[in-house]
Amino acid sequence: MAAAIEIHPMMTFSILDLVALGMYLIAWTAYAIILDHTAYGANSLNRLMHRYREDWMRQMIRREMRMLDGQVSASLQNGTAFFASSSLIALGGALALFHSSGDILSLVNALPFGVVPTRVQWEAKTAGLAVILVYAFFKFAWSYRLYNYVAMMLGAAPPASERDSATAQEFVVRASLLCADAGRQFNRGQRAFFFALAYLGWFVGPLPFLVTTAGVMVVMWRRQFNSSARQSISAPPQAS
Repeated sequence: MAAAIEIHPMMTFSILDLVALGMYLIAWTAYAIILDHTAYGANSLNRLMHRYREDWMRQMIRREMRMLDGQVSASLQNGTAFFASSSLIALGGALALFHSSGDILSLVNALPFGVVPTRVQWEAKTAGLAVILVYAFFKFAWSYRLYNYVAMMLGAAPPASERDSATAQEFVVRASLLCADAGRQFNRGQRAFFFALAYLGWFVGPLPFLVTTAGVMVVMWRRQFNSSARQSISAPPQAS
């Protein structure tokens, strides 16, 4: 019988469960640190796009008519609001799992590779999923608020006739930094969504949990560093 660690009289997790959970947390933490705080991460798609936010502000300050910039800002807000509301819906689904434990545990029991948890274990795993979704909601909600601030700054931008003044150049830096921070918070919320999908593997068992964690890591890493979108941003344009 596999060794187990008792955390609660009715909640014992096997060593393999704890290893899978530890690998999951390490993967998420390491990915976030490398992507957001290292020189290697500066070549990621997310970080490369931050440069275009500054270019956007520099172009905006030169335009007399700024309706296009307002539409771009509104589009960013709408996309963030969609994910914020989606995280609340997903959170409601996670909480609903508490009320259908019996049926779901029977389904897991029927799977050939499933490890049937106790009811308390199931609820502990569900609570973990709920925490991830709450984290995602806070990131999306804060990103939405920051995009609101960006919209306010667009309205307070100096006129195009003053685009070369020190005040206008300072505005460009401040607005681009605020916009980059809004994008950074959105990326962290979306990252939590991806890792929430990986977390679902734990409901089936520790081995599927390891597989889903590795799969999500590969997909996200490829999109950031080896996708066609990233290559189109970083590679020099080819003459047709």
